[in-house]
Amino acid sequence: MKSDQVKRLICLLFFASSAAGQMRVMALPSHSPLIAFRIVFTVGAAADPPSKPGLAYLTATMLSDGGDKTQTYRQIEDALFPMAASINSQVDKEMTTFIGSTHADNLEAYYQLLRAMLLDPGWREDDFKRLKDDAINGIKSGLRNNDEELGKEALYGEIYQGMSYGNYSMGTVTSLESITLDDVKQFYASQYAQTNLILGISGGYPPAFLERMKNDFRQLRVAAGLQPRPKEPSPVDQTRAVIVEKDTRSVAMSLGFPISCTRRSLDYAALLVASSYLGQHRMSGSVLYDEMREKRGLNYGDYSYIEYFPRGMYQMEPSPNLSRRYQIFQIWIRPVQPPTAKFALRLALYELDKLIKDGIPADGFEAARAFVSKYANVLTRTQTAQLGFAIDGLYNDQADYAGLLQVMLTNLKVDDVNRAIRRYLRTDHLVIVAVSKNAAELKQELASDDPSPMSYNSPKPASITDIDKIVEKWPLHLKADAIKIVPVDQVFQ
Repeated sequence: MKSDQVKRLICLLFFASSAAGQMRVMALPSHSPLIAFRIVFTVGAAADPPSKPGLAYLTATMLSDGGDKTQTYRQIEDALFPMAASINSQVDKEMTTFIGSTHADNLEAYYQLLRAMLLDPGWREDDFKRLKDDAINGIKSGLRNNDEELGKEALYGEIYQGMSYGNYSMGTVTSLESITLDDVKQFYASQYAQTNLILGISGGYPPAFLERMKNDFRQLRVAAGLQPRPKEPSPVDQTRAVIVEKDTRSVAMSLGFPISCTRRSLDYAALLVASSYLGQHRMSGSVLYDEMREKRGLNYGDYSYIEYFPRGMYQMEPSPNLSRRYQIFQIWIRPVQPPTAKFALRLALYELDKLIKDGIPADGFEAARAFVSKYANVLTRTQTAQLGFAIDGLYNDQADYAGLLQVMLTNLKVDDVNRAIRRYLRTDHLVIVAVSKNAAELKQELASDDPSPMSYNSPKPASITDIDKIVEKWPLHLKADAIKIVPVDQVFQ
């Protein structure tokens, strides 16, 4: 590593180790005229009371999309407009993040708005009603109308059923309807505390500004209220499936299972390389993309993940500040025509099984490792992303994501990847979610061992059809009583 990279790692490790038990700070000063803010509270949907999923989400949106004590939200929007700036929130299971940036010329005016919104919220009833309605409609008219994102979120809900991770981070319709403004105020008072706070700032801010910012946020209570640690997910005892019944022309599928590998694990880089080789998000060089889209024309693309990646339909790269204690391995099968749904599912499992049994080939390992090494730098190419991933490193008791990953990749061997594949991946004891119409017919198909032959409009070479003959009979290990049908209007209801 270069000397400046080493210094940066040491600097970030200092931040991680020196702030235990109090407000933490991730400061990345530079000569950039832009100042980026990421103010993270290490509390999220996992802290929602069991009867009130969505409380963390509503609390965050009341801060980022409501007024402060002296200004309405419309007045704040009008003030932000000439700065070409905004203040947004992101709520996940363990982290709530407030994100914004401004030019140095507008730093004082921008920070006054940001500070007031987060530290002196207005708690107006009209804001609360508007944002509650937006959240409810976000489920009814947003998530439920997006087959792919719905399937991915339903997969997490099924894997983590009965746990705080099992609820959609935005909540459920019934819960959102029942949450009151007093509930939001109480959540803010108990959880928005210095012990949960990471102040993130980067760019060309004056040296004294950071100290002023820290002093301002010391007005928050010191310690957060009791927040039960989310329990580990239960093992998946058998392969099971959920079919979300919806009037839709295609079948969107996701499958997965819990894994114990997170960014804190020594196996993280190895499993990341394996997943990239199998199905790098929205990239054409991976196995699933090549076998399912390019060779067979089944759909638009197919990908695999070892970390939560929401909004994958709209983003080429994952967002920072979605760190979680628990993760799943997931394969995302983009929509296929109903007659090919069972074959597509079988093909995905066939390729996963092949990776587990044969391991990653040497040339595939080198290509995937080289890609991941460069991709880590792409992820942190913007100032706000660099700050976000540095905060993730702090949250995970590590140095910055890209720098540490480079160190891990440099020493990675093909045997390390194959060992991680055998340790974490499998093709049985998993959960499958499909969004489809005619759910009863699909259930009957999935529960049957009957072949699901693939047909093409033009002849395919023997190298493809010979594999197809194996795939069409690939066992799914699914029993009828392990497949449930859920109407779409009951998902996250």
